[in-house]
Amino acid sequence: MFLALSSAFPRNKNKYKPCKHLVLFFHDILYNGKNAANATSAIVAAPQGANLTILAPQFHFGNIAVFDDPITLDNNLHSKPVGRAQGMYIYDTKNTFTSWLGFSFALNSTDYQGSINFIGVDPILIKTRDISVVGGTGDFFMHRGIATINTDAFEGEVYFRLKVDIKFYECW
Repeated sequence: MFLALSSAFPRNKNKYKPCKHLVLFFHDILYNGKNAANATSAIVAAPQGANLTILAPQFHFGNIAVFDDPITLDNNLHSKPVGRAQGMYIYDTKNTFTSWLGFSFALNSTDYQGSINFIGVDPILIKTRDISVVGGTGDFFMHRGIATINTDAFEGEVYFRLKVDIKFYECW
């Protein structure tokens, strides 16, 4: 009888609420052979015979790029950076635009000190997508959560800006 009554009146499930929330933007300028002074990322590996200044055809499959991009609090590339996004993306699918991301936000501002580490698949053509926040240092020591990213702007294959909405669900 107790089991019948308890299942008939379910308790409110504990909904997860973030313990910390940040929204940041990072700006990536891919080296194309002509923009060395402004480039913040470069192709470091490409399919056999490919050019390291031009993304490979067929969904860029096989390209690996490393980056050291400025992070800002707003979507303006010329705003004062609050840190750097450092890592790599690997174009890993032959039939659509998808990449695998592994990177860290190294933050050094008056509000935040430390790093946030991200890893996950980025199906680029989907408007918003989630990647895992797997840890951090400093103000983000042992933090975990989800980062919802969307491509906020892009100019051809040379520049893109990502809006990164970070929700931490484990904060130490």
